Amino acid sequence: MQTDPLSQTFAALADPTRRAILARLCSGEATVSELAEPFDMSLPAVSKHLKVLERAGLISRGREAQWRPCHLEAGPLKDASGWLERYRQFWEQSLDRLESYLDELQMKGKPRGRKS
Repeated sequence: MQTDPLSQTFAALADPTRRAILARLCSGEATVSELAEPFDMSLPAVSKHLKVLERAGLISRGREAQWRPCHLEAGPLKDASGWLERYRQFWEQSLDRLESYLDELQMKGKPRGRKS
């Protein structure tokens, strides 16, 4: 089954373990063992998460002797952020309209000054 890159990115980000792995990789490359340390799971389980991230293009793996350090690849995150940006603008505009409407209601509800 072939899926578009944006769908793969969001599917990979849907899991909290994978998001934690990406957060760790923000501070630099790491081996599978280093990435597995904070989790209560086996190395093969962590490797499965890494494969999902790799298929989504969110990480790449290098080769240094017997080590295969993982590196964060930010491109797909930028694409996802760009897609989400349109919706952020929509919500900001909606909230701005709501604020204007509430200001208008507040002005209508203010008591007018008394005539002497």
